[in-house]
Order: sequence, then structure tokens, then C-alpha cells
Amino acid sequence: MAITASMVKELRDSTGAGMMDAKKALTETDGDMEAAVDWLRTKGLAKAAKKSGRTAAEGLVAVNVDGGHGVAVEVNSETDFVGKNAEFQEMVAGIAKVALKVSDIDALNNADMGGKPVSEIITDKIATIGENMSVRRMAVLDGDTVVSYVHNAAAPGMGKIGVLVAMTGGDEAFGKQVAMHIAAVNPASLSEDDLDPAVVEKEKQVQMDIARESGKPEAVIEKMIVGRMKKYMSEVTLLNQQFVVNPDLTVGEAAKEAGATITGFVRLEVGEGIEVIKEDFAAEVAKAAKG
Repeated sequence: MAITASMVKELRDSTGAGMMDAKKALTETDGDMEAAVDWLRTKGLAKAAKKSGRTAAEGLVAVNVDGGHGVAVEVNSETDFVGKNAEFQEMVAGIAKVALKVSDIDALNNADMGGKPVSEIITDKIATIGENMSVRRMAVLDGDTVVSYVHNAAAPGMGKIGVLVAMTGGDEAFGKQVAMHIAAVNPASLSEDDLDPAVVEKEKQVQMDIARESGKPEAVIEKMIVGRMKKYMSEVTLLNQQFVVNPDLTVGEAAKEAGATITGFVRLEVGEGIEVIKEDFAAEVAKAAKG
């Protein structure tokens, strides 16, 4: 029986097996889908399917820089324990290396890594380690100079928070200080110009509503809002924030003193934005007992 691409895709989707493994299973079973699933199960290649519904909110962020080009990649696992696993760390390091050659997450998942697409490497690792995993995000940053920093490093170049800073002028030591500041303070944007206008407008409206509660005249409220929005910008934009290394200066002022112009940054934190449903211990044990 001829094995079609749609048959391979169907088997991959239902079992989580790699493309070549799915094709081989169908070939060995003459296209019988049920038999192919059983074949994969006997080979231990369908384990990933049982893990795919679990929330993977732990893991590592890896950073990699080549000259003026840097990437940050978040690879998730279910538990922090796996993030400390040398086998998992080796895989993440390899993915970050491959990421230097691609531009987005889809290209990364399809990129070759030791003869297999990254997505299949992940599927294989799910089967061997026994936890759901995913390459969740990647970010690319280019500049005259790109400096990286990892907070809570689990291994060289990877940890819970990964930061990239692009700049012209200055030196790597200053860039590292800025990256540490970004890791700690988590600015929303580089400057006011980079902030989402919708976010700015929403904050302005909130501040106006708060001011109106005071019962002050509109003319007074408008002046109050100018001051409050200036304070808001100093809290959320990198160049206007107080520099953690020297709070007497803003980051922008410190950059000027260092002879640097910060042109961009990336900050990825493991599990950021993922909603994790907490279960009590008894529920977890009962769920595990059911498989």
C-alpha cells in the first residue's frame, strides 16, 4: 500500500512520533493506522502523545551571540528538575546554536539539528525523559554590539532569565550592567516611542479616572495627568528608569556617560505568561495513578 504524506501526518498528530518513525511504522504495517500506533507503542515512540497535554511552564532560556547577532530561546519542560538535567541542557544548547541561523520560531522548529528537525528532537526527548517539552519562544536582536546575560544560570548561557542588549559604542562591561538591570527591572520598552500606543492610552485613562475621583476641576486634572504619565514612563521605559547600578542616573544618562547608545533589548523569562493550574497533592497522586 502506498504511504501518503497525509497518512504520516495523521499518525504523527495522534502519537507525537517523529515523521520518519511514523512513516516507518506505516510501512511496516502496510498502512494500517491502528497497527502502526501499536508498532510505535511497542518501540516506545508513542510516549510523547501522552505527555502533550501537560503544562510545560518550567525549563530554560538560552542565549547565544555571534558578533552583532544574538538570539534568545525558551525551551519549556514540566518541572524545574528537568531544567537541571544535563541531557536536557545539552539539547537546549544545541537548539540555541541552531537558532543563530534562523529568523523565527517556525523556522527553528523545522531547522536541521544533527540530521533531524528540531521538532523531532523535542519529540524524541519527550519520549526518553518522560515530560512534555516545547520550544515556546525565540527572539532575535541585531546591533553593532550585542551583549548577553543569564540570570540564575543553570549552565553556561542558559538559565531562568535571558537578556540581550544591542548598542553602539560603550564596552561589554557596561552592556552587561544594562542587561543585569533589564533582568531585574523588566522594562516594557526601550523608550516612549516604542511603547504600544494602546497601552499608553489605557494608562492615561486610568490615571484620569483616578484623578476625577478627587473631584478636582478638569484643568487641574490635565496638569496632574502630565506629571503622572511622566512618572509612568520613568517606571516602564528602559532609558528613563533609574539605573540599578547607580540610581542617581537614568539608564539613558548612564549610557551617555559610557559613550554608548542602547538600540534595543530582549528579555525572556521561563514560563512568562503561562497559566499553571495548581492541584493539591492528593489530586496529583490520583491523576498519576490513572496514568
